[in-house]
Amino acid sequence: MIQVSQLLTFPVYFWLGSLRIHPHILFESLAYAIAFRLLLCNIRKDAIAPRQRSSVMVGGMLGALIGAKVLVALQHLDLVGQNLQELALLLLQGKTVIGALLGGLIGVEITKKIIGVRQSTGDVFVYPLIIGTAIGRIGCFLTGLSDRTYGIATTLPWSVDFGDGISRHPTQLYEILFFICLIFLLNFRRRYQYRNGDLFKFYLISYLSFRFFIDFIKPDFHPLLGLSAIQIACLCTIIYYLPSIPQVFQMRDT
Repeated sequence: MIQVSQLLTFPVYFWLGSLRIHPHILFESLAYAIAFRLLLCNIRKDAIAPRQRSSVMVGGMLGALIGAKVLVALQHLDLVGQNLQELALLLLQGKTVIGALLGGLIGVEITKKIIGVRQSTGDVFVYPLIIGTAIGRIGCFLTGLSDRTYGIATTLPWSVDFGDGISRHPTQLYEILFFICLIFLLNFRRRYQYRNGDLFKFYLISYLSFRFFIDFIKPDFHPLLGLSAIQIACLCTIIYYLPSIPQVFQMRDT
């Protein structure tokens, strides 16, 4: 059987004339552009005033920027005292989807309290977040080892050698497959009665649960009870939303 790694050399660069484009830059840019476009389309159907929505978006983006950096630092605490140069590079260039997601959520909630918005504002973000993250993961996969999103070694036939001679779980592809399934589940959930904000909670709980389990097959630093910083963040958030789970996942006709 021919493996993916036999067909590709990582990172997989793209060419625009004589310009060589790194896959992470290309797909991250596409992810942001497409997600933002989808968000603008969804906002037109939103009941919140445009000025309030703009404030919420700014608060969310600031929170996402902070959260992405804070969690990437906690995720790589093992580098403290060992490889400060690599840690500094990770803090400068690295970021985590979970950190950005949870930081953005906190930023949105703080902003809503400041401007006096009480209704849920999360549903308009669901599909932009799913599509944007899935596109971004394509770039993560094509980047290879330097992206640090690959899985541990495996002998499964779909394993991928990202360039270090080790056949690994392509966890980036697992995540893309999860998002495809999640879109179908969300579309099914929308057929039944739900309150404003339930779709975002459905997405959030589902994705954090997926990340909690998939990160067991990633070669990350697991300092507490065999859990990484990302897994701890996922678990704490899921516990916080536990009271909402019966309502969010309930399939009841309108």
